[in-house]
Amino acid sequence: MDGYMENAQGHQVPLGQIEEIDKQRHELVMELVGQAHTQREAMRDFKSKIMGDVEAFVQLSAEEYGVNIGGKKGNITLHSFDGKYRIQRSITEHFMFDERLQAAKELVDQCLKEWTEGSPGELKAIVNDAFQVDKEGLINVNRILGLRRLKIADERWKTAMKAISDSLQTVGSKAYFRISERQEDGSYKYLPLDMAKI
Repeated sequence: MDGYMENAQGHQVPLGQIEEIDKQRHELVMELVGQAHTQREAMRDFKSKIMGDVEAFVQLSAEEYGVNIGGKKGNITLHSFDGKYRIQRSITEHFMFDERLQAAKELVDQCLKEWTEGSPGELKAIVNDAFQVDKEGLINVNRILGLRRLKIADERWKTAMKAISDSLQTVGSKAYFRISERQEDGSYKYLPLDMAKI
C-alpha cells in the first residue's frame, strides 16, 4: 500500500511515523537480500553445470572403450593437465530401514533378556543405544550396521542380523563436488564456495 510500510507484526505503518534510519536499514537489507537471491541462483546454475559437464565428460571418456555408463555412479577426480586444479565428485547414498527392523529388535531383545539376566547391563545399554532415534526420529544407520560386526553364535542373533540386512533400503543418493587448487607444498586446498569460508 502506497504511503505505508508493513512492520514485523503485519501492521501497515504510515511512512511519516517511521524513523529515517529504519527506512534506510530496510532498504539496505532488501537490496542485499535481493543480491543474495541472485547469487544463490547463480550458485544453483553453476552446480547444475558442474554436474552435467562432469557426467558428460565421464560418458565421453567411457565411449572411447565402447562402454555406456548409465546414471551417476562412483566417486571421480578430474585433474587439469598441469595438475594445479582438481574437481572431485563424491556420491553419498542415503539409507533407511523398513519394518523388518522391528523384527530384528524383538529378536535382539530376546537375546539380551536371556544373556544379561543377573549380570551388569552394559551390553544391553550398548545394543539399545544402537536402536535409539535422533531428534528427527531417524535411526543412526551406522550404529545399527555396527551390530552386524559382533560375532555372536546364537541363531536368534544371526536371524536378527539378517533381518537388519534385509530391511536396509537405499532411498536416494546425492552428488557433492569439490574444486581444489594445488599449493606450493603439493597439497590441495579447496576453493571455498561457502560465503562463511571465503
